[in-house]
Amino acid sequence: MSQIGMSAKNAGDSAPDTEPPKLLDINDIVKKIHEVSTLPHIALKVMQVANDPDSGAADLCVIVQGDPALSSRLLKCVNSAAYGLRNRVTSLQRAIGYLGFKQVRNLAVTASVSEAFKDDARFSSYSRPDLWVHMVSVAVCARLIATRRKMASFEEAFLAGLLHDFGIVLEDQYCQPNFAVAMMGLTSEKSLPQIEQESIGFDHCRLGARVADAWKFPTETIDAIRFHHAPHNYRGDHPKILACVDLANLICTLKGVSSIGINSLRPSLWSLQTLEMDKEDIKVIAADLDHELELNELLFKL
Repeated sequence: MSQIGMSAKNAGDSAPDTEPPKLLDINDIVKKIHEVSTLPHIALKVMQVANDPDSGAADLCVIVQGDPALSSRLLKCVNSAAYGLRNRVTSLQRAIGYLGFKQVRNLAVTASVSEAFKDDARFSSYSRPDLWVHMVSVAVCARLIATRRKMASFEEAFLAGLLHDFGIVLEDQYCQPNFAVAMMGLTSEKSLPQIEQESIGFDHCRLGARVADAWKFPTETIDAIRFHHAPHNYRGDHPKILACVDLANLICTLKGVSSIGINSLRPSLWSLQTLEMDKEDIKVIAADLDHELELNELLFKL
């Protein structure tokens, strides 16, 4: 079972200790995370296959078939209204044939990562179930934006959107009580990374990217984790994927689907310019997102 959910604390709205905890060293936390893998083992294996240019659909099928529960959940999602298949799919091989390697990979990762959110944990306006809804919503929205911009890498946008707040999951697990102090100190006047830096000693972008790199996540996903709060500082090879995630994060938050229960985000001119979009485009995406989320409702319940 995922280590997340095993050691979660439910703090409700109780105030943290009056004595602020000592700031943490990111290197110590990364080392601790490496000692006990946070993600389900199957998710890491799926990531490895996805990152290996010599791997293909058959390799993914072998991995997923090794987990009957995951196979069942994945097939249930494939047969949902989101994919509109005429004939019911009853085998993973056929699912891969219909949908392609990357879509099935994304569904497998979504189903695996969702295990980390089975148990509730709450600190002030933050809750673990709400974070999961936010991450899936951003994934769906990022893919919608990429599709509308006619980007071939729209499935990479989904995966990057799904895991962009991976660092918050790690803080929730490994940085208590500092994480609780950060969540109790949330304010729209300060960015989340700024509050985390003051209460924890680093932010979820840095922590998530460090662990994601060590676990060999796709480069686009690592970049989205590291720079989604500061896209204007990005100098990498996947600016459009990052811009999709950044704008999707903003849209979902403005629609009330926030990672932490409040909105401390600001619109990014860099992302709009990178995708050659304007405010009217954002309004259209936001209006269309509700229907897209309805079609993908099963993703939230995997």
